Amino acid sequence: MNLPGLQALEQIYGETERPLARFQSLAENYQKNFGSEEMEFFTAPGRTEIVGNHTDHNGGKILAGSISLDTIGAAAPNGTDVITIVSEGYRDKIIVDLTKLDRVPKNKGSFSLVAGMAMAAREMGFAVAGFNAYVSTEVIAAAGVSSSASFEMLVCTIMNYFFNDGRMRYIDYARIGQYAENHFWDKASGLMDQMACAVGGTILLDFSKIATASPEEVAALDDAEICKQVDFSFSQLGYDLVIVNTGKGHADLSDEYSSVPLEMKEAAQAVGAHLLCETDEETFLGSLSAVSNDRAALRALHFFEENKRVDAAYQASLDRDEKALLRAIDESGRSSWEWLQNCYSIRNFKEQKVTLTLALTRLFLSRTGKGVCRVHGGGFAGVIACVLPQAETADYVEYIAQYVGKENVYPMNIRTFGAGHILREA
Repeated sequence: MNLPGLQALEQIYGETERPLARFQSLAENYQKNFGSEEMEFFTAPGRTEIVGNHTDHNGGKILAGSISLDTIGAAAPNGTDVITIVSEGYRDKIIVDLTKLDRVPKNKGSFSLVAGMAMAAREMGFAVAGFNAYVSTEVIAAAGVSSSASFEMLVCTIMNYFFNDGRMRYIDYARIGQYAENHFWDKASGLMDQMACAVGGTILLDFSKIATASPEEVAALDDAEICKQVDFSFSQLGYDLVIVNTGKGHADLSDEYSSVPLEMKEAAQAVGAHLLCETDEETFLGSLSAVSNDRAALRALHFFEENKRVDAAYQASLDRDEKALLRAIDESGRSSWEWLQNCYSIRNFKEQKVTLTLALTRLFLSRTGKGVCRVHGGGFAGVIACVLPQAETADYVEYIAQYVGKENVYPMNIRTFGAGHILREA
C-alpha cells in the first residue's frame, strides 16, 4: 500500500519517523476493517485560541492557531449511500445512511454529528456520498482544544476531496460543523473552532460580517473577508505553548457553555441590538441600566474589551513584540476568569480544576517573572494554556505534572498545515 510521502509528512509535522508510523498503523487498520488497500490520507489539527475567548458567536474577533496535535484518517468512497467510520478507541462504528438523514436522532454522539454535517453540506449545495474511513486522533477529547471540530474538519476534507473537486471553502467547512453542533448536539457554538482547525497556522478571525449576513450573503463571502493568516508562532519569540489537561472534561457542561452566547445576546438585545457586534461599548454603557442580568452585562463588557485585546495581540504578533503579546494574553485570561466567568461550573462550585491549575501555574511563573497562563477554549472545565520561555518548559512540565499527571501536560507548537488531503508516495 502507498503511504503518505515523506516530503509531505516533513512539511506537516516537521519530522517523518513518528508520523509515518501513525499512518502505517492507520492504513493497516483501514485494511482490516474494510478489506481494501485503496485509500487516501487526511489530517485536521486541533486548535489553540491565543486571544479572543467567547467572541465568535457574537460577531467578534479572535487570534487563533492550529496545533501540532491532530486527527488523521484513511478513507475511500464505497459506492453506496452509507458513511461508515471506525474511530480508534470507540467501540461502535459510526454508520450514517444518507437516505435517512431526517430520521437521525439528536445528541447521539458522533453518529448525530456526522449526519448533521451531511445534511448541512447538502443544504449548502455540496455533494455527499458514501465513504469508509478509519480515524485516529491525538487531540485531547472534551478538553478545550476542539477535538470535535478537528473531527468535523477531517470529515469535511474527505467530502471535499472525493465528491466536490475542492470547491468547498474553509468558511463552508466551518458552517457545516457549526450547523451539526447547533442542530444535532444542541450546542450553541460559533465558528472559531472550525476555522482555526481548517485553515492552519496563526489566523486573525473577524466574524462581524458573517454574524449579521443572510445565507445568500454568507455564500458570497470569501475566506479572506473573515480570516487573515499571520506569520507567527510562539517559537519565533523563544517561547513554548503548553496545554495542561486539568482532569475534567467539559462534555457534560453544554448548558453552561451555551449560556455564554445566550447571555451576550440577551445583553445586546437589552440595548436594542441582536448581537454585540452591532453595538459598541460606549453605547452599551450608556444603556447599562436596561440590562437586568448582571452576569450578562459582565460578559458583554468582556466581549468589547476582548476585541480590543485581539487587535493588540495581532499587532504584537506582527511586530514580534513579546511584552505586548504576553500582556494581551494575560489580560484576556484574567477577564475570562473575572468577567466572562467560565473557569468553573456554578452547578458544582467546589470543583475548580481550571482555577486551581491556573493558581498553581501562576505560582510557578512568579518565580521567573516571565510567561502567562489562561483558561483555554470554552472553559468551565478542561484545559489551561501556559506560554513561557523555552528554557523554563521542562521545569514547568515537571512541576505541574505533580498535580495533574505528566500524561496530561502537552508542550506543543503552532503548525502551518490545516485540514487537508495528504499526498502519497508516487
